[in-house]
Amino acid sequence: MKKLLTTACLFVVTSVVIVSFIPPTVFGQAQKTATVNSLPAELVTARVDKLSGPGPELWRQVEIIRTAHGVPHIRAENLRAAGYALAWLQLEDYGPRTAMNVFRAHSETAKLLGHDSVESDFAHRRDRNRAIATYHLLEQDTRDVYDGFAAGVNRYVELHPQEFEPNMPTNFTGYDVAAMDIGGGDASVREFLKKVNPPKEKTGQARNDADSERASVAVSPLRMTEEGDPNNVGSNAWAFAPSRTKSGKAILLRNPHLSWNAGYYEAHMTVPGVVDFYGDFRIGGPVDTVCGFNRYLGFATTNNSADLDQIYALDVDPAKTDHYLFDGTSVQLTRELVTVEYKNGDGLSSETREFWSTPLGPVIYRGNGKIYIVKEAADGEFRRGEQQLHMMRARSLAEWKDAMKLRARPRSNFTYADRAGNVFYLWNASLPVLPHAVVDDSIALPAHEMRDVWTRYVPFDELPQLLNPRGGYIHNENDSPHFTNVRGQIDTTNAYPNFEKPRLFLRSQLAIELIGGDNKMSLEDVVRTKHSYNMLLADRVKADLVAAVKATNPTGDVASALALLEKWDNSAAPDSKGALLFEVWWQRYSPRVADTTRPQPVPESFLFSTVWSAAEPTTTPHGLADPARAAASFAWAVSETARQYGSWDLAWGAVHRVRRGNVDVPVGGGSPELGCFRALGFTRAPDGKLVASGGDAWVLAVEFGDVPHGYSVLAYGESSRPDSPWYADQAEMFAKGKLKKVAFTEADVNAQAVVRYRPGEKR
Repeated sequence: MKKLLTTACLFVVTSVVIVSFIPPTVFGQAQKTATVNSLPAELVTARVDKLSGPGPELWRQVEIIRTAHGVPHIRAENLRAAGYALAWLQLEDYGPRTAMNVFRAHSETAKLLGHDSVESDFAHRRDRNRAIATYHLLEQDTRDVYDGFAAGVNRYVELHPQEFEPNMPTNFTGYDVAAMDIGGGDASVREFLKKVNPPKEKTGQARNDADSERASVAVSPLRMTEEGDPNNVGSNAWAFAPSRTKSGKAILLRNPHLSWNAGYYEAHMTVPGVVDFYGDFRIGGPVDTVCGFNRYLGFATTNNSADLDQIYALDVDPAKTDHYLFDGTSVQLTRELVTVEYKNGDGLSSETREFWSTPLGPVIYRGNGKIYIVKEAADGEFRRGEQQLHMMRARSLAEWKDAMKLRARPRSNFTYADRAGNVFYLWNASLPVLPHAVVDDSIALPAHEMRDVWTRYVPFDELPQLLNPRGGYIHNENDSPHFTNVRGQIDTTNAYPNFEKPRLFLRSQLAIELIGGDNKMSLEDVVRTKHSYNMLLADRVKADLVAAVKATNPTGDVASALALLEKWDNSAAPDSKGALLFEVWWQRYSPRVADTTRPQPVPESFLFSTVWSAAEPTTTPHGLADPARAAASFAWAVSETARQYGSWDLAWGAVHRVRRGNVDVPVGGGSPELGCFRALGFTRAPDGKLVASGGDAWVLAVEFGDVPHGYSVLAYGESSRPDSPWYADQAEMFAKGKLKKVAFTEADVNAQAVVRYRPGEKR
């Protein structure tokens, strides 16, 4: 997912200059930052004038057809018109959110919103300058999509000014859209800085070191990731080869697990002879797709845990200010001043900051005779949108892999299927080849010469990948690549030390139970299997829990609750009784340890008598480590469940709900920590009920025949506007595990058409 803010928030003030940090702009180039950010003003102005001028009326070149549940199908004459329509749709369905994304990337929000937006502008200014400097290097097709998207935002804002702040610009360009796809930024800098420069008094100042060197600090807010801790959230992806399907055709399944405000947007983009792609277009940009298909193939992403950066400590040159010693010579730091204007009453004020960088990466901290820099893979990479467009247009596995070899998308597992019958898995990462040991993010390694730092990626063909394996299936639920298929010999060794370590959590183990056999499945069978309500954790520990509670000779409600638990079918189905009690028990038995960032799970040895093992990856962990604590936690859970919900014997769906608009219905599924494949996260409502707010929401299943055949559902609908007919119309369908038929062919789209219009048409 695109980063939010990546600028520093701790700094040193020296008159009007504030020393801070914004992520680097160039990867793999010994180029001064100032060069990237100093295009002639007349060149930039000419380009902006050209893109924001009248131009062709793009609404004439595109039609939008909405089918059942408001799914938009874009029929455009060219890619620029397609980009225009996609921007219009996102604004139509999600309001100002998309325009504000482009506005932030434009890096002049403070001129409209005031000083509170200065940090945002500093964070995005250098990304935008990078986009301007590299725009001419993008293929024309990519530029057309970006230019069209900007034009769509402009047109919508022009016609709906009441939805935006006064004086909202209507002169956005492809530069602003491209800036949203500039690579860079990660959380490791924050971890390092917490160690070397812990927070001081609330003065907004970094400490002054004894040697009087400036201590410039970068504290970057965490980049949004697609998922996170794979034990608690994540995505599911399956692919089935023809040998495993009743039709003899490959099948792909995908469902991501993000917060329900993440903005997955189901849409279909068609430009005759150019692109015909159906999938999710993330709200806020034109081609940030993580799943979809065309007539020939489809792909789906799940998060991986690739470590893409390293912090290095360079020696300060004691004889020269702002120099460091490297490869036996004194090298000057590059200094850049960036000025941001902001609204101040009826006028404008400005703030100027000073940034330092090296050809290896930006300076993130200076002190103790060292200059600390971060070297990150894909930093300043500008071709992400271009790669996505290539992936969307590929017609074969070879073409799709060629698109992936651009390596502009630095991470994610990819699961793939195609009409030719191939299924393929790729652990994708722009992964550094390290000339040193793998170290923790909080450690800076000394670097005295070039051979001390990483300079190249692991070759694409040496990344973990799997093509058409035995058993005819591929699966990934955010775990390591080692168990993508367990029908053959499992190799848990890593060719490179910074590959992910072997790991298989309960959600993934349940996936293997569901699909790892030899049975042949139809597309409908795959959808039903995906909606399994089984809670694998119960299979692993319930017997020990029952024995532990029986050993205490329970009476009263505890004895009755234990009898209910014994009868329970170990599922989180809406009508299942016992699952709610088990969930509350587990929350008590497995407390989470809080730190400064987020709760952390306790060690498995604290919970299970047998912890997970790579030697037994699909049957461990199991058993309870502490029967006495388990029994005491169960007695507590009986009374606590009754206290919270009125009774300890309620059905799962009596408490766990889908609520959207006027819809209020029970739902099955739960936390991956409980071993649920249908992963759902919940938020407690004022009435005490647990309301689905994350996890399973966007589900797509497609079979690749001569014409793709698919089903989908988007739990929170096509629109975030409560007054839209497409706000809550899929919520109950989702809760019941039902999907709608995908309209892909021209005939199907026409047959299902609900409304047709030209976006932004003059009237």
